[in-house]
Amino acid sequence: MKRHLTELGIERLRPPKQGSLEIFDLGYPGLALRIGHGGAKSFELFYRVDGKLKRQGLGRWPEVSLSRARETWRRTREAISNGERPAGTRDGALLFESVVEEWLKRDQAKNKPRSFYQVTRAVENDLLPAWRGRSVDQITKTDVIALLDTIEDRGAPVMASLVARYVRRFFRWCIERDLIEVDPTQGLPRGGNGKSRDRVLSDDELRKVWRATIGLFGLATRLLILTGARREEVTQLRWSEIEGDTIKLEGVRTKNGEPHDIPLSVPARELLAGLPRIGDFVFSIDGERPIRGWSQAKAKLDEACGVSSWRLHDIRRTVATGCQRLSVPLPVTEAILGHTAGSRGGIVGVYQRHTYAEEKQAALEAWGAHVMALVQP
Repeated sequence: MKRHLTELGIERLRPPKQGSLEIFDLGYPGLALRIGHGGAKSFELFYRVDGKLKRQGLGRWPEVSLSRARETWRRTREAISNGERPAGTRDGALLFESVVEEWLKRDQAKNKPRSFYQVTRAVENDLLPAWRGRSVDQITKTDVIALLDTIEDRGAPVMASLVARYVRRFFRWCIERDLIEVDPTQGLPRGGNGKSRDRVLSDDELRKVWRATIGLFGLATRLLILTGARREEVTQLRWSEIEGDTIKLEGVRTKNGEPHDIPLSVPARELLAGLPRIGDFVFSIDGERPIRGWSQAKAKLDEACGVSSWRLHDIRRTVATGCQRLSVPLPVTEAILGHTAGSRGGIVGVYQRHTYAEEKQAALEAWGAHVMALVQP
């Protein structure tokens, strides 16, 4: 499939129901956007050297922007036309995508069908988008921790536990095959038991976290606290998604695929009003792509605030608990979080179509006032 790609168009693309989909950027031969059925999107570059077709992973979108991918395409084409080896190319035998395919075939295919499906899905949705184009001997313990933190922070502790298990087995297999000398999972904590977390920040902990926030990551964290939104909903927030006093997210931007409106309280509006507009992304350093590097930013925040054993996703649970303490009805709290299960699931969700817009606004105003009372001297 070929089409002229744009950042907004990429964001709106829906994943295929199964397998993966490659969309080639019209006007840039060989540059493709790959979409997994789990929704992960990444850029790939196809080219020929000495008559042999090569594939290079450029990284996951939006961390790698469309303009950056196109610039890599230009540099690669120039190098090939000059008879030079394209920068960033590696021995294909050690590329992660090649090795993990061999691992699935030789080590995992013997598993029961359901188990093989689960590991294949984890590779497709999480491992390949993170490490495609990387040489397996260059993947570090830091890379593994960052991957697991990303999965945890999106509110998927069960999947994080499974991925940790798969990654350990994969790198042990690489050691056995003499593909790598150092196992990057060695000494890695075993992590949780895959059960859902119940961590809620106390008012004192919330105060410490708020006061320790600095920079763009700090402001993004504050918006998470004021809205109860998911991390990626805030990280990839665009100015064009803010209409008046409301963040309006289309289905492609939400976990459940349903449009979601997030009312902005007075403190949230003041926070956004103080941000510079250097591009469409609200939280951006260069104006072309959203901020990235949450793992490092979170580590610095932990050190500064002194609050331990918490994750960014715990903020959503903290907001929900705080709303309940403020006597917000449960259906309104669920609507704030964008949940379609719980009291809004089943037959109720089919016939009950009230959006709770006014109730959500009032609840988040009350929550915002509570937070401001906590953090102000």
